[in-house]
Amino acid sequence: MKTSNLNASKAPASSLLDLMPGVVNLGIDGFNASITAHGGSVSPIQWQPPGDGDPALAWDLARLMDDPRVEQANQVATQRIIQARPMWEDIALRADSVWSDMKGERLLLHAGPPVAWDDMCGPMHGAMIGAVLYEGWAPTPDKARAMLKRGDIAFAQCHDYQAVGPMTGIISPSMPLICVRNADASSSAKNNMAYTNINEGIGRCLRFGANGPDVIERLKWFEAVLAPVLKAAVRHQFDQTGGIDLKAIQSQALLMGDEVHSRNAASTALFFMALSVPLAGLDFARGTVTQDHVRQTLDFVAKTSQFFLNYSMVSCKAIMDSAHGIEYSTVVTATARNGTQTGLRVSGLGKKWFCATSDLPQGLFFPGFKQEDACPDIGDSAITETAGFGGCSFAASPALTLLAGGSVDDAVRYTQEMYEITVTQNPALSLPALNFRGAPCGLDVRKVVDTGIRPVVTTGIAHKEAGIGQIGAGIVRVPMSCYTQALREAATQFLKD
Repeated sequence: MKTSNLNASKAPASSLLDLMPGVVNLGIDGFNASITAHGGSVSPIQWQPPGDGDPALAWDLARLMDDPRVEQANQVATQRIIQARPMWEDIALRADSVWSDMKGERLLLHAGPPVAWDDMCGPMHGAMIGAVLYEGWAPTPDKARAMLKRGDIAFAQCHDYQAVGPMTGIISPSMPLICVRNADASSSAKNNMAYTNINEGIGRCLRFGANGPDVIERLKWFEAVLAPVLKAAVRHQFDQTGGIDLKAIQSQALLMGDEVHSRNAASTALFFMALSVPLAGLDFARGTVTQDHVRQTLDFVAKTSQFFLNYSMVSCKAIMDSAHGIEYSTVVTATARNGTQTGLRVSGLGKKWFCATSDLPQGLFFPGFKQEDACPDIGDSAITETAGFGGCSFAASPALTLLAGGSVDDAVRYTQEMYEITVTQNPALSLPALNFRGAPCGLDVRKVVDTGIRPVVTTGIAHKEAGIGQIGAGIVRVPMSCYTQALREAATQFLKD
């Protein structure tokens, strides 16, 4: 080493940089600039103290990481995810025919964890008002707002009713529901049901907080035309094959450029194909569905590239509910946002929500809009990430980077990050850009806290004011506090003996 230094001291100044060793920087990025400013090379390594820098949390983490009961439970949970077979088998023409709580009651379901009226974001307020008008509970928006503010109408979260809803996620008693069953015969949680509403498309939609006559008219058309046609199609197919296999559509869509959350172009096309065949077999003389109703339905689906989003969400809800309730499991089974807070549910921790203030999505905005216009993260659609789609499968969808920002390399990197915080890979979900590697499967609270990697969610960006709608698309990270809270609770419950 001394000889090397002496030789260096006699070398010409121009060659000294060639002899300077590269630097590996562990931790603070601020050191990088001083090295590169003097011609050095830096290889930064992302690192932070375990347990989010909290010694007590780090000790809880260490004990949970070494607990064989947790490892075994997480294997059970991920096997249920992998083996789940979500089948679309029906359309309920009214939500109150599924949930008795809605019979004769004024109850609205919403996306995300619980939220009071005064704490709701603008789009949630707008959508709630729209639902009241749609149900005929009030004649004007002002009177609807007054009813909601007084507490005349009850609220509950979709997840408590085995349901999910995009953006505001509002479901009211008269709305039709997509009904999906997990038909995995090998699962001890088999035959669990999941529900969602029907996708309205883009622009002025109830899910974005719009509530004008055009929005109500579309929802009434859903009742009168779209829902009965979808029901006729799926029941015809149910008699032949037991329904339509949604996971098969999702898996194929990953091979065609979707990540089946923010991009559903391929999955909607596949769904259109699956819908067309049973519709062609209908006997119009024996039912209430007419040929013109079928034409209107196919036209709407063909023009709505995001139509499959709700089907993807309810498929993932059926998948993840099958993995919930496993003692000692630290696998996340729901991620949901209400425009104010983001919440998690964890398989082994019951129905408790672990909540933190939602981040603002980052991405690209439509012309005329900017970051300051964005609503904080909102919607139940992050259920897709918990099941291995969306941010977990971003590498499958290079085209999404054109809408959400970033590069194809970024999309691949996001997926690779998700492997670091999941239990295993799902062989049923192949990612072509990663040599057909299975998608990350089973978000593990322990690994998130251990690595400091917050899960990536691909998402649409809503305007913070009601009724304006989607103003862009991008990504958002789930708040770390959700995971640290869940880990502390897991340590309290699992390590109490």
